[in-house]
Amino acid sequence: MKRSTERVLTTHVGSLARAESLIPLLRLREHGQPYDRDEFARLVREAVADVVRKQVEAGIDIVTDGEQGKSSFYGYIVERFSGFERKPAAPGKEGSPRAAGREYLAFSEYYAWSERIAAPFGGRGGGRTLGIDTCTGPVSYRGHAAVQTDIQNLKTALKGRAHEDVFMPAIASSYVAASFANEYYRSYEEYEQAVSDAVREEYKAIVDAGFILQIDDPRLVSYYMMNPNLSVEDCRKWAEKRVEAINYSIRDIPPEKVRFHTCYSIDVGPRIHEMALKDIVDIMLKINAAAYSFEAANPRHEHEYHLFETVKLPADKILIPGVISHTTNLVEHPELVAERIVRFAKIVGRENIIAGADCGFAASALRFNDTHPSVAWLKFDALAEGARLATRELWHR
Repeated sequence: MKRSTERVLTTHVGSLARAESLIPLLRLREHGQPYDRDEFARLVREAVADVVRKQVEAGIDIVTDGEQGKSSFYGYIVERFSGFERKPAAPGKEGSPRAAGREYLAFSEYYAWSERIAAPFGGRGGGRTLGIDTCTGPVSYRGHAAVQTDIQNLKTALKGRAHEDVFMPAIASSYVAASFANEYYRSYEEYEQAVSDAVREEYKAIVDAGFILQIDDPRLVSYYMMNPNLSVEDCRKWAEKRVEAINYSIRDIPPEKVRFHTCYSIDVGPRIHEMALKDIVDIMLKINAAAYSFEAANPRHEHEYHLFETVKLPADKILIPGVISHTTNLVEHPELVAERIVRFAKIVGRENIIAGADCGFAASALRFNDTHPSVAWLKFDALAEGARLATRELWHR
């Protein structure tokens, strides 16, 4: 894994708005309806080439495929894992699982208004109108051809494009087990282990291709918000077990080939009931990864860089703090981006910082976050310029 040895390197979380031409086919695919597979493959190749070009031109050093061929950052597992079946949502359970969380309960008026505003554009809730994907049989991995296609598309797109490193996101087994109901395994732990064994095959394919593996698990920190009946200590105990599952899934994979991402998802709201970084950082740092990506531009969490004045970053570890936000169309000023980078660098060391984003800009293929795709690229420009300004201050003063 490249480090910021001579300048501040830049990256992001991975998921980018899908090409407009892809969306109709992705919608058919997600609904389980017939679609032109050859046309889909062609459009994905073109989309990956386009987003790689745009990342490089924007000044992103550590690039990826934007998850162009995936229906969402986690829903793709239904296509690549056996043992899952889509079932109708129970009456009253059709909406977003987040609707039972602390934020929605505390600010129901705001979220009702927000959904009304977003409804003409497909809504924000990420609801279960298509049903609930449920484990109904033994879980195994059958996505070998799909992940190899992703790998080849990215390798082809990278040819002739200057870049420092390459990463590819994959969902954490802990997120899958927490998100998809289990009707087959005798216990949660048995289910989670089976998922860990299955997703490990995808992880190994990514690493064997020479890419950095990014493991995505927003649930590690959003579990607290989604479970108002649980205390911080309850959620810490839950998170400890999830870290064990993640480490089991990456056993024997060198830590320097792994980076981990967690975040508070794409909630565009008050966000005052999110777990504080101080309540989870020690658990996150137990994951056997070389780098950790997390929200730091979110104004509910921007102050948390002070935490690393007392929390010692383990040797040979890297922080990838978000220095641009995914939930606003305001483009951060490069000087602010630089300031955010420098804050962290002065605490943990300039070589231990890579400048990143809070979260992906399109968690689902069928709806981007509230940041418009065109604005996301402007934010990448600001990220790169901010990194150049931070480099000037950290290396050349």
